[in-house]
Amino acid sequence: MTGFGISLLFPLELPAKAECAADALGTSRVLTVDPAVFPRVGRKQFAATLPLGPREVVLTFDDGPWPGTTPRVLDALQRECVRATFFVLGRNALAHPDILRRELAAGHTVAHHTWSHPLLNRIAASAAEAEIDRGIAAVDSVLYGKRESQPVTPFFRFPGFASSPVLLDDLARRRIVVFGADLWASDWNPMNPDAELRLVLHRLEQARGGIVLFHDTKRQTAAMLPALLRALKARGFRVVHVVPRQAEDR
Repeated sequence: MTGFGISLLFPLELPAKAECAADALGTSRVLTVDPAVFPRVGRKQFAATLPLGPREVVLTFDDGPWPGTTPRVLDALQRECVRATFFVLGRNALAHPDILRRELAAGHTVAHHTWSHPLLNRIAASAAEAEIDRGIAAVDSVLYGKRESQPVTPFFRFPGFASSPVLLDDLARRRIVVFGADLWASDWNPMNPDAELRLVLHRLEQARGGIVLFHDTKRQTAAMLPALLRALKARGFRVVHVVPRQAEDR
């Protein structure tokens, strides 16, 4: 088997056609990522990225789950039969378990983003590792009833992309893929949904696709997303859903 694979069949949780828009964007393919081959991806932070073709997009959302905004994001994705990856905070997972479970039930990839979002390169390595592990344990306890340091879904994103060589090496030893991004929505800056839409589309056209970073905690992003998904279809972009290799064996 190669380091990454493409699954042509969607898991059973994919929404029925009746639940999607008649002309839904859809998810074009599933990309299985092997941490041994792609331990770190995203050109904003690393030299390598995922093996995506021209105008292929991976949608990722950080910092949730959050009431009000995350459900709107999930609604928009469901209407377009699109699957995304959510890098969630452990404290929000425990505070809003029903939203977290909805992400998984809809077939999205639920990944990890620490317990409380500190910049990990500014604290001791031992404290940073504890922060990572606490976040993993919180998410997996809600979704799978497990509290282990090795996550069920071995995908992780550093808050603020604030990594360190020690932590990167530790995650590589644990076979956890570290996600950066190829472009971002800059939705940590206040702007109206139309301005964010124009910005993201401009960056996507320049980059010809890639891993895109959003925050499902931002109202402007939740409001903008339906128009973005329609624009992606109109402009010939295709959405790729990423999953870990070992998920195939569960």
